[in-house]
Amino acid sequence: MKKKKLQARKTNQSSTVKSAPNALFQDIRKLIDETRSSVAVTVNAGLTMLYWKIGNRINLEILKGERAEYGAEILQTLSAKLVSEYGEGFTEKNIRRMVQFYDLFPNKQIVVTLSRQLSWSHFVTVLPVKNALAREFYAEMCRLERWSVRTLRNKINSMLFERTALSTKPEELAKIELQQLREEDKLTPDLVFRDPYFLDFLGLKDTYQEKDLETAVLREMESFILELGVGFAFLDRQKRITIDGTDYYIDLLFYHRHLQRLVVIELKLGEFMPAHKGQMELYLRYLDKYERRTNEETPIGLILCAGKKHETIELLDLEKSGIKVSSYWTEALPKEQLEKKLHEAVRLARLRLENKGVTE
Repeated sequence: MKKKKLQARKTNQSSTVKSAPNALFQDIRKLIDETRSSVAVTVNAGLTMLYWKIGNRINLEILKGERAEYGAEILQTLSAKLVSEYGEGFTEKNIRRMVQFYDLFPNKQIVVTLSRQLSWSHFVTVLPVKNALAREFYAEMCRLERWSVRTLRNKINSMLFERTALSTKPEELAKIELQQLREEDKLTPDLVFRDPYFLDFLGLKDTYQEKDLETAVLREMESFILELGVGFAFLDRQKRITIDGTDYYIDLLFYHRHLQRLVVIELKLGEFMPAHKGQMELYLRYLDKYERRTNEETPIGLILCAGKKHETIELLDLEKSGIKVSSYWTEALPKEQLEKKLHEAVRLARLRLENKGVTE
């Protein structure tokens, strides 16, 4: 008996000895990883500010020149000297980027804030965006939602800015909304929802039924949420609600973390119909009464349909009911065609706003 107890004690001690180094290793590993990550962020922010300061200094120097060629001469000479001493990171092309970086982001405090989340590669990706509002939108959304460089590039290529209601607003109103995003991290529905949504990843071809659309969305939920944007959490499909003894079924129910509200998504095969408004209002009022928590905002609805007529949308005044209507495209368009179509949509939307008496 004593022998067995002794053996058991030795086994326990051996197990403790083995587990102790493992626990120690995991703790130290965590410390190393956290420190490396912290150092990487610090180094990245330092480099970004260095490039901004270089751009600033070169701009000051070029402004002294009286000839147009003066700037080009400076960059050539400066680059040759810097490359010989500090390496290929200071080629003429890279220095031009630093100058452009300062030109497009002249506010030092904004750059300091952005550089905590955005790497130099992020800024390089944003620099070619010509529209100043779009450039600020991508930079701030990238900061808030912590996009990778690849994600940022995809968002720009898919013309995310042009697909938000922000792009159709008068410039002064858009600037106010972006300022709130920058200073308060305040996301509004106009920044979150888009039109159209690209659902080409669903693989739907030719004719399909509404249930096929929903099944495809559920199958590709990860891609669907990526297209919806950061902050959406999937809660339920075909959620049953009972009103006056009648059962109704909500297609998809989400919660948006930043908006702090429930989001109902209804999928429609054809064009938007006025009857869709009544259906969505019923769902939203039910959720507002029975499922909204005290710290949440009023639920909001998104009707995804194959198309919509703008006068119908305007007459129904859907915004007051907390309802958004967006088209979805199940096939990807060539880039030139996409740009032409979206730019025309933005132009027409702005024209409609002006006709309603909203002026810049």
